[in-house]
Amino acid sequence: MAQSGSDSDGNNLVHNQSIIVPANLITTADSFVKKEHSWFVTSRIPTDLSIQIQGITFHVHKYPLVSRCGYLSQVELQYSNSNLEYDLKLENLPGGAETFEIILKFCYGLPIGLNPNNVAALRCASEFLEMNEALEDGNLISKTEAFLTFVVLSSWRDTITVLRSCETLSPWAENLQIVRRGCDSIAQKASQEKPTGEMINEESWWFEDSATLRIDHFVRIITALRAKGLKPEIIGSCIMYYAGKWLPGMDVELDNSRKYIYSKNELHLNILSGRRHEGNVGPNKEQKMIIESLVSILPPQKEAVTCKFLLGMLKMALVYSVSSALVSELEKRVGMVLENADANDLLVPSCTRDQGKTLNSPDKCTMHNIDVVQRILEYFLMHEYEQQQQQQQYKSGKMVSKLLDNYLAEVAKDPSLSITEFQVLAEALPVKARTCHDGIYRAIDTYLKSRPSLSENERRKLCKIMDCEKLSLDACMHAAQNDRLPLRTIMQVLVSEQIKMRAVMQGKEQVASGNNSDHEESQSSREEIKILKEELHKVKAEMQELQRDYTELQRINGKVNNKRRSLSGWTLGWRKIINSGFFNGKMDGDETRVEQKRSNSSGLRVSLRRRLSMT
Repeated sequence: MAQSGSDSDGNNLVHNQSIIVPANLITTADSFVKKEHSWFVTSRIPTDLSIQIQGITFHVHKYPLVSRCGYLSQVELQYSNSNLEYDLKLENLPGGAETFEIILKFCYGLPIGLNPNNVAALRCASEFLEMNEALEDGNLISKTEAFLTFVVLSSWRDTITVLRSCETLSPWAENLQIVRRGCDSIAQKASQEKPTGEMINEESWWFEDSATLRIDHFVRIITALRAKGLKPEIIGSCIMYYAGKWLPGMDVELDNSRKYIYSKNELHLNILSGRRHEGNVGPNKEQKMIIESLVSILPPQKEAVTCKFLLGMLKMALVYSVSSALVSELEKRVGMVLENADANDLLVPSCTRDQGKTLNSPDKCTMHNIDVVQRILEYFLMHEYEQQQQQQQYKSGKMVSKLLDNYLAEVAKDPSLSITEFQVLAEALPVKARTCHDGIYRAIDTYLKSRPSLSENERRKLCKIMDCEKLSLDACMHAAQNDRLPLRTIMQVLVSEQIKMRAVMQGKEQVASGNNSDHEESQSSREEIKILKEELHKVKAEMQELQRDYTELQRINGKVNNKRRSLSGWTLGWRKIINSGFFNGKMDGDETRVEQKRSNSSGLRVSLRRRLSMT
């Protein structure tokens, strides 16, 4: 028990460090005066309590506060050695000294102004001080709660203001459901209300205000909007807008012309300077948290955000060492829409952290992270296979093959890129994905141009990934005169060029002859068919006659061999047979007739083949 003084009634008692307020004591204050770091109540009654908050001391009367603050009636007051006053230090009071000044005015009966900027802090501070209805009707808790519910949350601008003020009131604003109710109100208005007055841009009118909120509050709003069934494209656009404002270096569909540095040292220094932004770790942690939060709330639909945005987020995630799971999620999403990518967007700097591994110094690593692109291609092939299993029309292989060829032409300038790495990346797609190899030829030529010292075997190994038969005629003509290609490849190109030129010339002749004789052939087609049939019968008859003559000659030769005469007699007889005019005439006649029939049949076959080709 402690004694505080004497009055007409004679007793002021403190039981168990609690103050009992006399009912007939009324303390009034005219105003508050600030002197240096202290506030004083201007009143005829001297103050008997000093409360310190954030280095500022408030000299007040304890009875007006205790009558409305349950916390002060329960707290243990420290007895001061000077002026016989009680000192109390309120730590962690929501809103700090500025909010406590408004609470003092309320306790002294002075007018206060509730507005969206102070109502959340006053609601939290009144909860901290236990200013409930049990002590007095119309206490500060009920007044601030009514203002929040019926005034603030019914207005878009006021709700945004309250949510901003809640950023410094954790965890009280969370526990009192102020943040949840504010986010739900924003989501409700964004999904239903249409822009009025100064608000423009129909579905995106709420992007700018939402992008001013802290990331955890923004995540709550997006989660509530997804639950309400808002279009994924709108949610994705809002996320891209937020990323463009809070993530420096993110080009969200704004700057299509990007400049890339092909110096390893400069590129390495640029990355390191970005990671040491503002010289402290705080901003990096904040950026990392924003990236992880935005990736976690991306709509699953692949049309929700652009491929350019996903690749930008992937680069930022690698720079700020985001978790491997989220990096893989971004790579998978990029693989789903890879046909919409641009080769420049795939140029991911390699002097960052990849899958939790710190890469070497710039002298020991390539300028671009080709491992990331390799994984993206694998995810693309998996997604395409799933589409084919579902029997969906999904023909993006040609587009991705062109994209990969353009990417290879860019990374081929990197002097640290080995032939094996180049081959592995070039062969990541199936062979049937490339119907034309002009792009891969351009990439190979760029690689050879930047490495003139490669041996013949190395150049031959590199050119194995190119199919000369799939080169266009223009590419063949260029490759045939390219001294950087190995000799074997040039020979293959020359053969392919001759075949293509012959095909082109034949195509022109067929088109020319077709244009001139289409009308005549359409009229004489029936007559040609009849003539062809007759010629076929003649050829067949002549072939049968030739077969009979050949059989007769074999029979005569067999009879001669069967006589088995002596060598001289046989030779003499054979000479007689040869010299006999009958045999000579017979053989000459037979041979002449056979040759004549063969020439006639070959002529008929040529004529027949020509007519068939014309038909």
